[in-house]
Amino acid sequence: MPGVCDVAKNISRRYPWVSSPCIVSAPMRVMSGPALAVAVSHAGGLGFIGPGVKTQDMLADLEEATALVNKMRTSSSIFNALSAAEYPLPIGVGFQLWSDDLEVAVAAVEKFRPCAAWLYAPREGRKDFDAWSLRIRNAWPRIQVWIQIGTLAEAKELLKCSERPDVIVIQGAEAGGHGRAKDGLGLLSLFPEVADALAGSNIPLFAAGGIADARGASAAICLGASGVVMGTRFLAAHEARINPGYQREIVRASDGAVTTTRTLLYNQLRGTTGWPEEYSPRTIINKSFIEHQGGRSFEELKKLHDEALKAGDSGWGPEGRLATYAGASIGLIHEVKDAATIVQDVRKGVLQRLSYLQEHKL
Repeated sequence: MPGVCDVAKNISRRYPWVSSPCIVSAPMRVMSGPALAVAVSHAGGLGFIGPGVKTQDMLADLEEATALVNKMRTSSSIFNALSAAEYPLPIGVGFQLWSDDLEVAVAAVEKFRPCAAWLYAPREGRKDFDAWSLRIRNAWPRIQVWIQIGTLAEAKELLKCSERPDVIVIQGAEAGGHGRAKDGLGLLSLFPEVADALAGSNIPLFAAGGIADARGASAAICLGASGVVMGTRFLAAHEARINPGYQREIVRASDGAVTTTRTLLYNQLRGTTGWPEEYSPRTIINKSFIEHQGGRSFEELKKLHDEALKAGDSGWGPEGRLATYAGASIGLIHEVKDAATIVQDVRKGVLQRLSYLQEHKL
């Protein structure tokens, strides 16, 4: 497949520390902090810092990430071979366009020069993508712009952008966090249809949603993905910026078809408002949702939710009440591991499977 090989070579040129297949940690809001992003990139993947509660929070995260990378440059490290001038910060940053401040984002990119910016959830679609892409590229010309979409219509709109993305992330409906509420589709069907629509664009396509191990990653590569993105799997990484109670629930829960759902209830309980209406988060079900379905008033649920915020780790779990955003792949996650181990295990498993297919000409 010459076209696929050419795109893979382009990824290697853009991110020379990355080993194939490219494993990416998603820019999960707050929970993808500097330690996780740097650990993933250091393991030969590509780590992203997620949006903060406020865009200004990104500045402290990038400062910390820069210090971590600089420390690694002085020791035996994969970062040693990178030119500090060309690759000052070999991690990416993620922005929620509907809520993040463009001016602050541009200043952060100009100062710290991350290798990639992941743009998601615009309020005005193509117009916002063009505005953000242009400003960010002007701030740091070497940066790569990644755009996440979850529908065929969004993919077709990207072809009309005056500022085309360098990478497109195709997110299936299995994903955790905020995804398409009504028009989302499973990755197995969505990815090839989008790939067909984008054929000839030469834009690398990354697969996201429901991928938590080498089996899912191998399937995505066979669909034609240039690399894979995992979010929920990295919630169970030692470096994730996550409450222990939340993390234990990621490991405990199983049967994502039954134990997760898309609902705005937890956004409302947390006071997180303003998301464009086409997005809704996938979360692990607990007492808040069950009682809401049973008819308990929002006022009562809000009071109990706020009390649970003060209860520590017990606020999560089947008897808990706090938001536990996670993907449908939770049943594939059985333990907390170092981020590097997660990256290496998935990469090794993919290479073994693809080698087997080649050897047996399957």
